[in-house]
Formats: sequence, C-alpha cells, structure tokens
Amino acid sequence: MNTLERIEQKLAVLTPDSVELIDDSDKHAGHEGAKRGGGHFQLIIVSPLFDGKSAQARHRMVHAALGEMLEREIHALTIKAYTPDEI
Repeated sequence: MNTLERIEQKLAVLTPDSVELIDDSDKHAGHEGAKRGGGHFQLIIVSPLFDGKSAQARHRMVHAALGEMLEREIHALTIKAYTPDEI
C-alpha cells in the first residue's frame, strides 16, 4: 500500500463524503523533509463530523487521524476541511 492509500485509509475514521489528495512531493525534491523521505501533500476533505468545528479543530481532527504518519511519511500537509453544507 502506498502513502496516498495509507492516508486515505486513516482518514476513513472521519467518515468523509469525499477526499481529494494530491502528492506534491516531486515539486519539493531536494527539500530537507524530502531528503528524509517525508512527502508534501494537499488535502481537501469533506466530512459531516466537521460541522460546528473551527478550522483549527478540523485540522486537529485530521492530524489525530493521521497519527504517526505525520512524523515519518508526511513532511508537509495543506488541509482544506469542509462540511457537506460548505461545498
């Protein structure tokens, strides 16, 4: 299973309606995080669990779902987190 698949699998705990994940790692070749193997990703996630939550709380939920991946496989993650009503 590759990193994108693992990220999507871990995000399933947030019961997302949709997940769009883009691997931008190739744009960061030579960057210090890339040298250690960590990738750069953009995430757009839509989940009803974000309803009533601030942007910071939504980001914390994503970070909690990804756990140790943020320490190893993911060096940088841009998050856009929405509720279904916000789309």
